[in-house]
Amino acid sequence: MEENLARAEGMIRIASRTGCRVIVLPECLDTGWTDPSARELAREVPGETSDRLCQASKNFGIMTVAGVTELDKGRIYNSAILVDEVGRILLKHRKINELTIAHDLYSIGNILSIAETRLGTIGVNICADNFSSSLAIGHVLARMGTHLIFSPCAWAVKADHDNTREPYGGEWRQSYTELCRLYGITMVGVSNVGWITEGPWKGMKVIGCSLAVGPEGQVLAQGPYGEKAESLITVTVQARPREVKGTGYSRYLQERGYVGP
Repeated sequence: MEENLARAEGMIRIASRTGCRVIVLPECLDTGWTDPSARELAREVPGETSDRLCQASKNFGIMTVAGVTELDKGRIYNSAILVDEVGRILLKHRKINELTIAHDLYSIGNILSIAETRLGTIGVNICADNFSSSLAIGHVLARMGTHLIFSPCAWAVKADHDNTREPYGGEWRQSYTELCRLYGITMVGVSNVGWITEGPWKGMKVIGCSLAVGPEGQVLAQGPYGEKAESLITVTVQARPREVKGTGYSRYLQERGYVGP
């Protein structure tokens, strides 16, 4: 956990010096997704773990989105925080569409929220919250007015996965493209890398492939694949104004070919 937090602090420093205004970090960056150590190491938010990320954001004057394991009244949540450039937590999201295999560890979130920032209105969700079968979560964030959705992730494959034969990431591109095209928003999903050493997916690996999709549904950037493919990927995004609100979305979405609720 100490190495992971130090790595996150280092990436925040590098991103700031590179000229980035916001950095998105992976899901459960402290303990690792579904690692049982969360039962002992999860901390309250605000608390020891989030305080370090807030301090790094303040020290280097950059906004940070980060996935952390959160302890609250005896329950553990797979959470993500949005921290501004002076170290304040603007919002906290608790993952809603948690995989069944993780239900014995993480409790389910019950709130969606957005934050108005100098970069535009930002929404945060986590990994499987953007499954094609759970896009309602992204739809709600977009209809609340978000221009940018940032999503800490843990994208995993089996140890022997052949990425040449089966390139990773198609499902995420499909989901991100649909939401971005419909609402004119930008989505960024960032996955950690490395071997999963404990928990229900022990022996699998998380492999990066971080993804940014722009308002027309175009891929703006995609990270490298692999359990050692740690990297800082920079991309230029801009909030696109959107005047539609409330019931106006019915016609707005119909005009874009959307046939859902």
